[in-house]
Amino acid sequence: MALLLGIDTGGTYTDAVLLDEDDGIIASAKSLTTRQDFSIGIGKSVSRVIEDAKAQPADIGLVSLSTTLATNALVEGQGGRICLVLIGFDDDALNRNGLRDALKGDPVIFLDGGHNGQGEALCPLAEDKLAAELDALGGSVSTFAIAGLFAIRNPEHELRARDIILEHSANSVTCSHELSSKLDGPRRALTSVLNTRLINLIHHLISSSEVLFKEMGIMAPLMVVQGDGALIAAEVAKIKPIETILSGPAASLVGAAYLSGEQNAIVSDIGGTTTDVAILKDGSPRLDPDGATVGGWRTMVEAVAIYTVGLGGDSEVSAVKTGMELELALGPRRLVPVSLLATDYPELVHGTLDSQLGRDRQQESYGRFALAVGRKSAHLETLSEMERQLLEALRERPQPLEKLLLRRRQHNALERLVSSGLVMISGLTPSDAAHILGLHNTWDRDAAEKAAILFTRNRDVRGHAIAASAPDLAHLIMETVVRRSSETLLEAALAKDPLPGRNAEMLLKAATLSDHHPYVNMDIALRLPVIGLGASAHLYYPEVAKKLGTTAVIPDFAGVANAVGAVVGQVRLTVSASISPTENDGFRLFHMGDPLDFRTLAEAVLEAEKLLTADARQQALEAGAGDVRTRFERHDNVAHIAGQEVFVESLMQVVAFGRPRIAR
Repeated sequence: MALLLGIDTGGTYTDAVLLDEDDGIIASAKSLTTRQDFSIGIGKSVSRVIEDAKAQPADIGLVSLSTTLATNALVEGQGGRICLVLIGFDDDALNRNGLRDALKGDPVIFLDGGHNGQGEALCPLAEDKLAAELDALGGSVSTFAIAGLFAIRNPEHELRARDIILEHSANSVTCSHELSSKLDGPRRALTSVLNTRLINLIHHLISSSEVLFKEMGIMAPLMVVQGDGALIAAEVAKIKPIETILSGPAASLVGAAYLSGEQNAIVSDIGGTTTDVAILKDGSPRLDPDGATVGGWRTMVEAVAIYTVGLGGDSEVSAVKTGMELELALGPRRLVPVSLLATDYPELVHGTLDSQLGRDRQQESYGRFALAVGRKSAHLETLSEMERQLLEALRERPQPLEKLLLRRRQHNALERLVSSGLVMISGLTPSDAAHILGLHNTWDRDAAEKAAILFTRNRDVRGHAIAASAPDLAHLIMETVVRRSSETLLEAALAKDPLPGRNAEMLLKAATLSDHHPYVNMDIALRLPVIGLGASAHLYYPEVAKKLGTTAVIPDFAGVANAVGAVVGQVRLTVSASISPTENDGFRLFHMGDPLDFRTLAEAVLEAEKLLTADARQQALEAGAGDVRTRFERHDNVAHIAGQEVFVESLMQVVAFGRPRIAR
């Protein structure tokens, strides 16, 4: 039987698992994610699982990849210069759904054309103007997005505009009707713009991975995880990269169901940067019906309903003064753990920490370092002189903040570099606390302990230390992660139907205080088990489950659940159409082609099922499915007027699904 290879590129680690179709998981591995070139980290993890399993690369029949690249790129504002072609819209459309902000000053071409709600052309497409505008642009943009008025009712003008663009250049083109069948033109335009920005990034990731696999002798089909947990062929992901946003969290949900056997549960995946919480219902992820929101943009991409907070193993640990007290705070910023930095730069880190420990006064910069992450970025050309100087100082190796930041203005410049993703800060994190307590032993425990001792010198206004010792501080950090995780799970569970006037923190605090109250007893309990995922899940979720009155399920291979979910999922896609009454008592079918008219509703529905099934089956095959099955669904909307039932609209869809093709 063929072997299946699953890969997940996370913010901290790149995971790989090798599955046998009969025996399940036979090897897993983790490598640090190499942000300057993702394929390096992928290659290390893949080589390790092949070696551990004593397998041959030629035995691998399927490779599937989940990635955070698309999500991170949207959050960080990365991507090339694009051009948006708007057909039938005026300038006011840019003010809706954040479209103008998403464009960031990139060019827009407004064209006469578009259709009405019945799919009829409002006027001819301004083809000559489009050709002239394209000549004026020359080669100044890398990709194009097209959005036409009511293009989902009739895509004729979008398709013609695409043909004209391709006659003028070899650049890729995204049509809005290919990404969504929902109304709201400006939001479809926004989704198209974001997709267009991501094309070169995802294309590079997939292409470099394909080259890597070929060099390793892996000739299997390559799939990519979508935001709803389904799989698509890599070639489809190259032209529809927006479908891969929230790919990592979606893969973890699929992996959770596979590893735990649970059908209904709350899944919580704690990574290095964030904790992602979602609901597993009847063995499938609960989806967000309004479309995924990433980086502040509300897209039309169907994806898992994820509740995300900046809480992870690499969250920044800081001391915050609240009145007379000094409280421990975590995140939302991700740091490089001191214990990890010390494994690569032992003399620098230990020399700096020893020197700082030998001084009497504590400074905020103690125990902290800055390092350049080494990735290429469009932000480089916009840097100030001071920002360039700081980057140059970090070019050879990391630097202690106390030596790097000598003037107040440099602090702001460094923050801008961190926000741009060019620099990261290293400091104390929950991962360091786990090393201090002997719960982890991967990195440099001594460096973590020295940084923790420095941190204990933080004092409140009365002179009281935040903790008596490094182990005490480590316990406090771990307890804070448990408390914050408990609050996050409760908030996620209440998100759909919140309790008026109560938040998770208040409810948990009330329940805790009632344990010691002579007259009042208050319990908080989740009705679903909690599946804990992530490399550090076993450290926190047993205690989290106790706080929330439920059970914790920490499955084997919980630390690589994303990679498992990447390869055990299936291809699944949906094709939609609608039928509306016409003025002459007929019925009009709107689908991916030209609108079609029928005398009766039954005739229209029959043709819709036929067209949708054929289209869905073809798309599923192109997406990499092997044995394709389909399911037709129909919902009629009616209105009751003067005691009579009046037909308004029929909404239909065909879902096509099946396991991906496996090379044998």
